[in-house]
Amino acid sequence: MDLRFTAEENAFRERMRDFFTTQIPADIRDQVQRGEHVSRDQQVTAQRIMNAHGLAVPHWPAEWGGQDWTPVQLYIYQDEMQQNCVPAPLGFNTNMVGPVIAQFGSDAQKKQFLPATANLDIWWCQGFSEPGAGSDLASLRTTAKRDGDHYVVNGQKTWTTLAQYADWIFCLARTDPGAAKKQQGISFILIDMKTPGITVRPIQTLEGGVEVNEVWFDDVRVPVENLVGEENRGWDYAKFLLGNERTGIARVGVSKARIRRIKHLAALEHVGDRAMIDEPHFREKLAAVEVELKALEMTQLRVVADERKRDRALPNPASSILKIKGSELQQATTELLMDVVGPYILPYDDHEHGSNEPPVGPEYAAEAAPTYFNWRKISIYGGSNEIQRNIVAKAILGF
Repeated sequence: MDLRFTAEENAFRERMRDFFTTQIPADIRDQVQRGEHVSRDQQVTAQRIMNAHGLAVPHWPAEWGGQDWTPVQLYIYQDEMQQNCVPAPLGFNTNMVGPVIAQFGSDAQKKQFLPATANLDIWWCQGFSEPGAGSDLASLRTTAKRDGDHYVVNGQKTWTTLAQYADWIFCLARTDPGAAKKQQGISFILIDMKTPGITVRPIQTLEGGVEVNEVWFDDVRVPVENLVGEENRGWDYAKFLLGNERTGIARVGVSKARIRRIKHLAALEHVGDRAMIDEPHFREKLAAVEVELKALEMTQLRVVADERKRDRALPNPASSILKIKGSELQQATTELLMDVVGPYILPYDDHEHGSNEPPVGPEYAAEAAPTYFNWRKISIYGGSNEIQRNIVAKAILGF
């Protein structure tokens, strides 16, 4: 298999790089490079610029804003966006609910939701995980009971990322408690977050942030027309969605950009009279991560090349491999950054995370510890790495 890019593909890469570095505001990209969270307004700004140029949802059908690109072009687009520290279009919109609606939604749902979803006029959040139903998602207990032309939804979702910003939530709920298999009685429903009976409560995470929430549904009435696809087929739609999510979680370009920053900062920090970048043990750890990242990149390119041959409406079990290794390497880069900044990681001046102490070292050290702790979640969300290994064993190895 020849994994080299053609002249046309390299020219396409140059066009993407030029766009990302000239059209997306530098202050937003600098903030991402420093490892800081972008604000809601910054996320909206970046996505609307991309959408205006047809670059927010290139993997969608062309009639809804997509581009007729090859899998390789989609890979290059994503790689350049990540390497140039551009905040990706909101994943809940572009990689999760949008493709599900485009593939399985009614014509009315497509017209109502897809343009607004691409432009971030609607901010979506994901209502999947529950207490006791995370990686074992089919054990969810939130119910949606039919009452005339409405469903009445009751239950609780947890770890709902950025629900405090969301206008709508796409939710898995049990519509047939008596189904022979627990996966068979689940439906995929779209719910307006302003509907009476919804309560959002923040959850403080390990690094002190409030990025995730629990969402409560108390007799929430949802129009039946907000059901996506067929009733009790939600598990199939969720597998389709999670296949898209796990491929993106590899984030090779993000790890590449972070390694470049680590090298830059390691040249500034010293151990005795020697720059950190010249310290042999650190160089050995850095080289090991770079080798693993190159191997992951080659694996992702092989998956991309294989996309031409498979039904892209079906989940690709190879995405689980990318998810496992990609999340491990993203965590490894945060560990290297902690090595670089050393004792300067705490305390840091960050009122968002509850600290009012001045930093004891350089400003760039401030985000190292919060990022390290926050990124522990990467090996869990989108389906824990343990669950992904089971998927690989069953779907690829045949166990």
